[in-house]
Amino acid sequence: MPSQPQHTGAGGIALIKSFEGLRLEKYQDAVGKWTIGYGHLILPNERFPRPITEAEAEALLRSDLLVTERGVHNVVTVALNQNEFDALVAFTFNLGVGNLQSSTLLKLLNQGEYAQAADQFLRWNKAGGKVLTGLTRRREAERKLFLTAV
Repeated sequence: MPSQPQHTGAGGIALIKSFEGLRLEKYQDAVGKWTIGYGHLILPNERFPRPITEAEAEALLRSDLLVTERGVHNVVTVALNQNEFDALVAFTFNLGVGNLQSSTLLKLLNQGEYAQAADQFLRWNKAGGKVLTGLTRRREAERKLFLTAV
């Protein structure tokens, strides 16, 4: 397998946190999914009857990142630098590994077309079929991180 960072770096974590925000009480996201902390999707077996602490939110994020990182490792077949990996993890954290796996972004990346793949981030700015300003800004930030030399 080509070389890839094993874990999300500080830049990727900062990007995720800045766009997810920290919510210590559960809330419904832009498409109505129950969420808490830094964008943790609440699973059917999870209960959050009270607000969580910042430390609990951080632990949920770290746990979610392990799953997301594994997903990126499983589908990317080319070498990545830390910024490319972090951008893909941030993208996948938000959209899920299934969307990454079926994306033109991944297809182009795995063909070694890094610049063309980077432009694909910008296509993923809709939720519920509507363009969201926040998602547009997030995808621009992910693309910028992906293209930033290490």
